[in-house]
Amino acid sequence: MAGGGGGGAAPAPKQDELTPHPVKDQLPGVSYCITSPPPWPEAILLGFQHYLVMLGTTVIIPTALVPQMGGNNEDKAVVIQTLLFVAGINTLLQSFFGTRLPAVIGGSYTFVVPTISIILAGRYANEPNPHTKFLRIMRGTQGALIVASALQIIFGFSGLWRNVARYLSPLSAAPLVMLVGFGLYELGFPSVKYCVSTPYSIFVENNVLLMLELTAQVAKCVEIGLPQLILLVIFAMYLPHAIHMMKSIFDRFAVLFTIPIVWLYAYLLTVGGAYRNAPPKTQFHCRTDRSGLIGGAPWIRVPYPFQWGAPTFDAGEAFAMMAASFVALVESTGAFIAVSRYASATPLPPSVLSRGIGWQGIGILLDGLFGTGNGSSVSVENAGLLALTRVGSRRVVQISAGFMIFFSILGKFGAVFASIPPPIFAALYCIFFAYVGSAGIGFLQFCNLNSFRTKFILGFSVFMGLSVPQYFNEYTSVAGYGPVHTHSRWFNDIVNVIFSSKAFVAGFVAYLLDNTIHRHDSSVRKDRGFHWWDKFRSYRTDTRSEEFYSLPFNLNKFFPSV
Repeated sequence: MAGGGGGGAAPAPKQDELTPHPVKDQLPGVSYCITSPPPWPEAILLGFQHYLVMLGTTVIIPTALVPQMGGNNEDKAVVIQTLLFVAGINTLLQSFFGTRLPAVIGGSYTFVVPTISIILAGRYANEPNPHTKFLRIMRGTQGALIVASALQIIFGFSGLWRNVARYLSPLSAAPLVMLVGFGLYELGFPSVKYCVSTPYSIFVENNVLLMLELTAQVAKCVEIGLPQLILLVIFAMYLPHAIHMMKSIFDRFAVLFTIPIVWLYAYLLTVGGAYRNAPPKTQFHCRTDRSGLIGGAPWIRVPYPFQWGAPTFDAGEAFAMMAASFVALVESTGAFIAVSRYASATPLPPSVLSRGIGWQGIGILLDGLFGTGNGSSVSVENAGLLALTRVGSRRVVQISAGFMIFFSILGKFGAVFASIPPPIFAALYCIFFAYVGSAGIGFLQFCNLNSFRTKFILGFSVFMGLSVPQYFNEYTSVAGYGPVHTHSRWFNDIVNVIFSSKAFVAGFVAYLLDNTIHRHDSSVRKDRGFHWWDKFRSYRTDTRSEEFYSLPFNLNKFFPSV
């Protein structure tokens, strides 16, 4: 049907404009990939930036748990030091002997629920001395973590997880990676309100409420969190295009530029009396002098194994912690895939992924031996930082591990940085978690999005990954315990921990459907993108695997990948 009047018709598009974007095994546009380190001064600054980013989770989790255990500010400072020290060791082990990806291994919210279940166990309820109660609970947590570490060690080093990963396609990986990032939206902007007057004793089965109440969120101090978020977007996205001479400096070091500015602003608000008459909760989130870490931290202290005493073991608590370990295994699989993408490496061979899971299990074992009060997994926020800086260098993350160990030993200096207000970290999460989620979306380039099978698996898995955990969390917010509420507390914890993880539910549903619905049909194989990853299912079938994932010191001769 012809249009009337006006100018001539628009010129027909050129043929190359109609050509879809080509599929890329490796992400283009990365300044320094996994094997190409930046100059040393730049690498050191980037490593310090990674250290700052991982501090958020490292500080928030002990801040939530230690007071519930009966510990004081000194105990809290020592637990943070220990978690930071072990995170440095685990990051080095992962980068040298695990996947060899630039992945930071730090504290994980996945382990908080079974830890709180241990805190509320009946055998600690009648302990009158708070410090003795803290030591007893910490030793119980250590025992559960030591047992739980065996699951990842066995799955990883035996090759069991390698066999699972071989059936992973771009279609089933996409929902997993998407919700590894997007599924953490509760830690970004929202300020979740729950009935905090409810007695703690009813949270024995699933203490998700306490975890959410004590996490960092922008809206809990919007006058600090929002400026941090806006400044970070301006420095990372707008200034590099406005000031061409310093283009790479602004986006690469945006975190180092913006955190001191907003931290100083928060300090001026604090000393100016802006929060003098504010409610205690507001003061805790907004003031720069409420953490109690600087006064409680020792000047110099080296964490050591069994520093809280000999671990104690309880079968039910160990099973619950093993469930958390399995969920962390699945979530870390998605995070490793995102890290490999942002490091401009090829897709992870299943044997390398399985090796990394085994070493993550060793990391959880170290958590139990040292007494961090929390298990380990891949830091999602640091994976997002790789995307912001476009630097996926292994050396940078190894330098950041050095900073973790250094500042964990020099307690007072480390406590200064650890006292950054939580909403500043929450603002960073809004961008970093979004980057990780978008890595999952990127895997859809390998799939046929015009296929109804693809649309069903993608949409249904993401929807269930959001909906099922929301049901578990809402049920808990009303009833005070999870939907599974039997007389076996350990069984309740296992089910509630597993189905409260958005990434786990989405990944499980996508993996199950993708491997059962018309899997052997040749056209379906192409629709799910399985053929694109064929050459990466074995370590030997792509020469780039040797470049990115081979072990140092010629260890591949003794520990060959398959």
